[in-house]
This record gives sequence, C-alpha cells and structure tokens, in this order.
Amino acid sequence: MARIEGIDLPKHKRGEIALTYIYGIGRSKAKSILVKAGVDCNMKVSDWDSNHVNSIREVISQEKIEGVLKAEVQTNIKRLMDIGAYRGIRHRLGLPLRGQRTKNNSRTRKGKRKTVANKKKVTK
Repeated sequence: MARIEGIDLPKHKRGEIALTYIYGIGRSKAKSILVKAGVDCNMKVSDWDSNHVNSIREVISQEKIEGVLKAEVQTNIKRLMDIGAYRGIRHRLGLPLRGQRTKNNSRTRKGKRKTVANKKKVTK
C-alpha cells in the first residue's frame, strides 16, 4: 500500500483513481501528476515500485493539497464572513450559498427538520 501525504492509497485501484483520495486532487490533476512523474495512468497502485512512489511524491509536493488547502479554504470562508458578504452571511446561517431555493429542499445545509408545533386554540 502506497502512503502519500499521510493518506493510504487503495492498492487495488488504478493510480489515476487512487490519487483522488488525497484532498485537492481530482481526476484531471491526478492524470497530470502521473504524466509528470512518468507513471502509467492505468497501472494499479499495487504494481508501483518505490521509484514510482518517490517520483509521484516529488510532483505532489509542488501542489497545494490536504492541510494547506483546507486551511486556505477556511481562511477564505472566514474572510467572507468578516466582511459581511452575502456568501459569508449564508455560511454563518448554514444556508445554501449559490442561489438554491430553501422552501422545499436544502436539507444537507439546513440539517434535520425541526418541527414547530401549532398554537393551541383556547376553548371557552
């Protein structure tokens, strides 16, 4: 099993797919990393030798991934909240940011439903 940037890559998957387990690396970036490292994209992780892993580590070390990227994203969100931007307010309230409607859906952002009881009628 190859371990890159503190992430264990699944050994039964192709290299292009396995690299996407690292935060900040998608399919296209994974493919370009493997090309720069001189590794076949269709080769499984279990077939990589130490030379392959080291060359991939070298290429990845130049990219912004994992902790550095997560910290940058959090800093950007905090900046939006501090300046009072629309997106920052939506982050603060836990609502969707990109124009989605909230009347019926958006359960992912709003969380589990909170039922509000109706007022009881006073009987005379």
